[in-house]
Amino acid sequence: MAIPAATETEQHPGGAAADVRLVDLRKDFGEVAAVDGIDLGIRAGEFFSLLGPSGCGKTTTLRMIGGFELPTSGRILIGERDITGEPPERRPVNMVFQSYALFPHLDVFENVAFGLRRRKTPDAEIRHRVGHSLELVRLSGLDRRKPDQLSGGQQQRVALARALVNRPQVLLLDEPLGALDLKLRRQLQVELKRVQLEVGITFVYVTHDQEEALALSDRIAVMDRGRVEQVGAPEELYDAPQTLFVAGFIGTSNLLPGTIESVDDGDVLVRLQAGPQCLARAGEAKRGDEVDLAIRPESIQLVRDDPDAVGDEGPSLRGEIRQSAYLGTSVSHIVGTDAGVSLQVVVPRGGERYGIGDAVLVRWRAADAMVLPRSSAGSAVEELA
Repeated sequence: MAIPAATETEQHPGGAAADVRLVDLRKDFGEVAAVDGIDLGIRAGEFFSLLGPSGCGKTTTLRMIGGFELPTSGRILIGERDITGEPPERRPVNMVFQSYALFPHLDVFENVAFGLRRRKTPDAEIRHRVGHSLELVRLSGLDRRKPDQLSGGQQQRVALARALVNRPQVLLLDEPLGALDLKLRRQLQVELKRVQLEVGITFVYVTHDQEEALALSDRIAVMDRGRVEQVGAPEELYDAPQTLFVAGFIGTSNLLPGTIESVDDGDVLVRLQAGPQCLARAGEAKRGDEVDLAIRPESIQLVRDDPDAVGDEGPSLRGEIRQSAYLGTSVSHIVGTDAGVSLQVVVPRGGERYGIGDAVLVRWRAADAMVLPRSSAGSAVEELA
């Protein structure tokens, strides 16, 4: 089968072709398609994340790139080299696991040096490369400690150094920070991005944590049920999701059902089932389409429902505060509207305070409303615990 040329979106900004290409890749487990014919181009030197819920196929995809699973069909290329049937040890990749997989009887130096010793690398080169890798992950001076003498974060750094010391063309990371507490995970996210920028190799990162993917990635592939829903930069996925799944999985979206009444130069006029008409960004909608209007909680303005209420012009719904949650830098409210739709609204801390039962108006700008194909899933808002 001929391999298609890399598309424009698969090109490195400098013009280089995609470093990793997945062509119609599929993996079946019995009658279940864990990965259902995906096509991806991952650029050389980028931090690329596979993001999705448990069971979406992201780890299976990563394991197929690493050679730990063989695809049912499709092809995997690194550069122009077809590695689909090659064993893991012959591929120019290395993998970092969530479980660290360190050898407990070996010290840090020997854990990092393990792969080099198997290749019969000269001792002088081993010392140089291990020392450089430990310096890169900021573990210099800990080379004679055993894994059980290290913190979880330090153990993960050792696993990263062991993978990098082999100088892979592509580094695969399977939820490597998932076992760490939130504060340490955020610290290591910064370190991981620093390391990737310093070494300049391609990172392919699997996570189910949306914030982690947004913080680390140059681009993200959002996956669901074995398929890729959308690929794009973090800002693109958050500000311009193409499907309701992406809108709901990347952050939170309020969904308001309605019908397209007119389309004019990229804007659409939507008649909401909740009552008012409003302008929104068009997407691919056409007149008569039944759609869902997706609005991020932080894009909704909240004002008191009284004669002196002021705010930006735009559509509004009346409602009352049903629940509130203090989030530190912001406050999240659930507003039950008189149209029977509950909306989540996030406002900065320090603004006007609202109590349960307060009458309010919710408003939004046309530029902040996204038109998406109608879903039977209903509102994306979940009641706060």
